[in-house]
Amino acid sequence: MSVPAAKRKMVFGIQEVYSLANIKSAKKRILVTQAKTDRNKAVRSAVKTSIKKVETAVEAKDKTAAQSALTSAISTIEKAGSKGVYHKNNVSRKVARLSRAVNSIA
Repeated sequence: MSVPAAKRKMVFGIQEVYSLANIKSAKKRILVTQAKTDRNKAVRSAVKTSIKKVETAVEAKDKTAAQSALTSAISTIEKAGSKGVYHKNNVSRKVARLSRAVNSIA
């Protein structure tokens, strides 16, 4: 959620939004949504990093490194799916593509 700088103020590390929400529950929803958004961004970033590690190992044709990176990547992707960051079909597709790439190393 992007709020113009003129309408936000940091208070004890929590973003308090002014002049948008007047009701207490609406202010809370804004804060909760921001926290969930930040958490989802962190999880997505971790997934992307783990995928890149597998892809670089595959490009280097290093089978053992690719397999170890694949196991950690699958774990990270599955956790993201269980947290609801990714849909189960998206998780399945990512895992399948990475597995196929690792298996293609001769």
